[in-house]
Amino acid sequence: MASSCSYSPRKTKYDVFLIFRGEDTHDNFTSHFYSALSQKCIQTFIDDQLNRGDEISQSLVYAIESSAISLIIFSEGFYHVDPSDVRNQTGPFGDSFSKLEERFEENSEKLKSWRNALKEAASLSGFHSQNFRLESELIKKAVNHILKRLAEMSPRNYTNQLVGVESRVKKIESLLGAGSKYVYTLGIWGFGGIGKTTIARAIFDKISSNLEGSCFLQNVREESQRPGGLAHLRQELFFQNY
Repeated sequence: MASSCSYSPRKTKYDVFLIFRGEDTHDNFTSHFYSALSQKCIQTFIDDQLNRGDEISQSLVYAIESSAISLIIFSEGFYHVDPSDVRNQTGPFGDSFSKLEERFEENSEKLKSWRNALKEAASLSGFHSQNFRLESELIKKAVNHILKRLAEMSPRNYTNQLVGVESRVKKIESLLGAGSKYVYTLGIWGFGGIGKTTIARAIFDKISSNLEGSCFLQNVREESQRPGGLAHLRQELFFQNY
């Protein structure tokens, strides 16, 4: 039975470093987001012990440096906030910086670096919660984007497993009609042991992040003949998509 993971082994210690301010997102959005990442086997570092104004410890710095992607949730305490408030330090962010100016009166350079970091982060392309009707749609979109980025950063090396697989993968991709509104059924035929599963997995990993739903089920015939096998396959199909 194939794993429900849709992401290949990582080169970094963590795939994603997830940072947020705990109170307004921990029990809803962030926990749902973390769960969705875990279901896709995306190794995520999450630190929910960092309180307002705390210095980032060396261990957290190490976790950031050991992650392929850093993901920030901006809100009033990091969620549901207008990006312009972050970029320009207005609204609740402006109020917070006014208080920080008093606290760090003798360390203006540190405060300046924080301001610059926020401006830079808010200028990056991201996902705005107001552009999504449902929270689940935002999470699904973000997770698929992360999967795509991770796949681009750490592609599987199938050429070591099967000589000539890349050319075969490209040939099959050309038959799939990417972006088409039609449904395609494609069979890969051949003797046992020639690499059919390897090719199928390579294609799946390349295109799955572009699809609304995807599932990789392996050894379906053998599994379906076992007691409870069909139920197991249905469960795996549901788990990989939800």
